[in-house]
Amino acid sequence: MPDANNVGRYSKERIKGKESLIKVAAIQTEPRMGDKEYNVRRQIEMIKDAMDQGALLIVLPELGNTGYVFNSRHEVSEMAEEIPGGTTCQSWAKICEDHGVYICGGLVERHNGMYFNSAALLGPKGFIGKYRKTHLWDEEKLYFEPGDLGFPVFDLAFGRFGIMICYDAWFPEAPRILALQGVDVICDPTAWVTLDDVETPEKPLSPYVHLAGAHINGVFMICADRIGSERGCKFLGMSCIAGPNGFISGPASPDREEILTAEINVVQARYKNWTELSHKFADRRTDLYDKFLGHNPVGRNH
Repeated sequence: MPDANNVGRYSKERIKGKESLIKVAAIQTEPRMGDKEYNVRRQIEMIKDAMDQGALLIVLPELGNTGYVFNSRHEVSEMAEEIPGGTTCQSWAKICEDHGVYICGGLVERHNGMYFNSAALLGPKGFIGKYRKTHLWDEEKLYFEPGDLGFPVFDLAFGRFGIMICYDAWFPEAPRILALQGVDVICDPTAWVTLDDVETPEKPLSPYVHLAGAHINGVFMICADRIGSERGCKFLGMSCIAGPNGFISGPASPDREEILTAEINVVQARYKNWTELSHKFADRRTDLYDKFLGHNPVGRNH
């Protein structure tokens, strides 16, 4: 990827007709806590519906195969599985292989006696890669280890993809680091929670935080949230697909399972100018701060 500070001027005319169109989907589900069999079966039903609508890349919620609100580390251990060897990834991989689609979904990962809030990316040829949530929200810190894989980039035939999980978006370094590494699309499995007087369906913040991240970084974000209540915790719903110029699909409802789809032009994410003289990355003052804000890339996964 060219250095962000040496990007030449590109006029909008140069990208006309140079489209890389793909249809993507964010699936909003209502998991049952601890019922992995039901949750994965319901995911697959909705994945098939999304495929019928033409979706090539499908994003599922954070911890959507198990439920989110754990009561103990023992409960986490019972729900955890290896990536990609566990039953959930195997079920997703079978759909990808049979139908030629890509799936990104959240699950509890077991690795060397540790547990991570992770997301796996699978495609027609099997497992592509994984991401471990970097910024742990609230009681997640009691059960999960902080992510240790950095912010990997996955090169697919139709674009460059990165993954974040929910709370990561409230740290602007996360989408910016992915964007600086050249991603076109960020898959974002989420579990946005409602907070009295802070975030409610009547006054939602989460979809707009992600909208701002997509706009500021010139990328697409596919945000798949969940709905329902779990052990006293209520979830926001309102999944969305956002791009450099605003919402493309959604926000979804706060209380219904839904499939959001959108056709995106991945090439649009390569064009980082707001005006002929204003460039999202070339205008960064890296003489005053590190190019990657202190981040050391861990390399690209293929």
